[in-house]
Amino acid sequence: MQKPSLDIQLKILPTGPGVYQYYDKDDKLLYVGKAKNLKKRVTSYFTKSHDNYKTKVLVKKISTIKHIVVETETDALLLENNLIKKHQPRFNVMLKDDKTYPWICIKKERFPRVFPTRNLIKDGSEYFGPYTNFKTVNTLLDLIKGLYQLRTCNYDLSQQKIESRKYKVCLEYHLGNCKGGCEGYQEEEEYRQNIEAIRQIVKGNFKDSLNRFRKQMAAHAEKMEFEDAQRIKEKIEVLEKYQAKSTVVNPKISNVDVFSIISDESYGYVNFLQLSYGAIIRSHTTEIKKKLEETDKELLELAIIELRQRFGSRSKEIFVPIRVDVGEDLKITIPQLGDKKKIVDLSLRNAKYFRQERFKQIKIIDPDRHVKRLMAQMKKDLRLPEEPIHIECFDNSNIQGTNPVAACVVFKNGKPSKKEYRKFNIKTVEGANDFASMEEVVYRRYKRLLDEEQPLPQLVIVDGGKGQLSSGLKALEDLNLRGKITIIGIAKRLEEIYYPGDSIPLYLDKKSESLKIIQHLRNEAHRFGITFHRQKRSKAALDTELDTIPGIGEKTVVELLKHFRSVKRISEATKKELTEVVGDSRATKVYNYYLSKKE
Repeated sequence: MQKPSLDIQLKILPTGPGVYQYYDKDDKLLYVGKAKNLKKRVTSYFTKSHDNYKTKVLVKKISTIKHIVVETETDALLLENNLIKKHQPRFNVMLKDDKTYPWICIKKERFPRVFPTRNLIKDGSEYFGPYTNFKTVNTLLDLIKGLYQLRTCNYDLSQQKIESRKYKVCLEYHLGNCKGGCEGYQEEEEYRQNIEAIRQIVKGNFKDSLNRFRKQMAAHAEKMEFEDAQRIKEKIEVLEKYQAKSTVVNPKISNVDVFSIISDESYGYVNFLQLSYGAIIRSHTTEIKKKLEETDKELLELAIIELRQRFGSRSKEIFVPIRVDVGEDLKITIPQLGDKKKIVDLSLRNAKYFRQERFKQIKIIDPDRHVKRLMAQMKKDLRLPEEPIHIECFDNSNIQGTNPVAACVVFKNGKPSKKEYRKFNIKTVEGANDFASMEEVVYRRYKRLLDEEQPLPQLVIVDGGKGQLSSGLKALEDLNLRGKITIIGIAKRLEEIYYPGDSIPLYLDKKSESLKIIQHLRNEAHRFGITFHRQKRSKAALDTELDTIPGIGEKTVVELLKHFRSVKRISEATKKELTEVVGDSRATKVYNYYLSKKE
């Protein structure tokens, strides 16, 4: 049977919830997606214009559309997640995580052991987790072992074997870490109560254990057993200290999952916190590589389904910063204030911290990826037509109109290229006229680059507001470069960024990397310009004094300044003092010059 055309395949799609699959002409799976309305969602791929290049490529490759209808949107979410993990389509976001996470196991046996493991065995044992690292597991187990005496041996403690005296107590019994169930020194019911208390602690519920210990302490105190009472009190203090460290919000907030997301041009970072009785019992952040310019909402929905599956969460409520659609059985809360808002903010801080750490790692391990991400982010933030690999920034420097100079600094791939820095003496402008000076140096810089057939920058920044920007733009227009180079101005007071012809400035996030690079450029241009200006002023000051004396050359000036340290001291020196430094002939000329000025 001949395969129907795409138009026909689109027309016969159902309008209910389900999962759609795109295949290419070779029947290779390209993409899996979910939809509330299959027909509406799939048709949108072929009726909308797509800015993203990868989406355009995907649509061009689609030859066959298959779909699976399900009862609810929740079913669609789960099915989509399973299909992506099974087939790993080229155009789908992948939530890869090859680590085997640690669990806490309560073994199914008489006098159950409690221990960490990475292997889940289906033998009826209870597994709590998974935890994101062994540090958390060991901290929790240390707490449990300090509170309860548990066996560590792997003996089969059946009633028959205990009664037949098959085993003898070991060193752990003599150290007080075990009560000797192997020889019948501990009742199974007492041990079972301890295991139930441990279950609650692992779940984050400390209330039952604390109440139990307080009753024991009171009973010992009533019987005048003060040493035993003190031992129980110490356990209460340990448990309360651990609970204080774990509690982050109102203890009434229990059995809740918290998710948050931050993203940049290429990646999303999703943090997951699991709460039980106001305590965080799990925290995990995952990095998701974007494939088709997915929104934060789409990435967060994918991550929520995946992470809840991975960590076996059965919470009926989730806190999130934005509206998401993740099934009818979950209560979605977007907190606006109070303790619930604080925990969402905490999750967001964890996501941001993880992102910063990833950036630091990338800078060291994969600098090329760091540069690509940075350039892509600047292109997006500054609304540029291309990535600003080559940026130049101009700054004017003068004091009360004297010695006007300008500086041009060059950044390549977000870093200074100091060998390409240039400084300019202002030639055509009299006095302090920043606008005219800016026009002159921008024109001279790019006239020279054009004459020498050197590559032009993608972005030019002028230090100043609308006036300096207009001057720089006029210079580019005179060179027919308007539209070929993007030029912007940055004003110092509020860090406003101005664009030609746009009366309303752009304000970037104060913590954004794009603004930090622009500020670095501006500060570097200012530093370079000020240094050049000071050098020029110093030389000018010397020129007006020593260099004007007939018969005195540069070498003599340097020798005198090295010895006397200032022009004023040279002018006040005796002829004998001058002669000792530069000889009688030159000393006489300098001495007579200043003598004539005093008369």
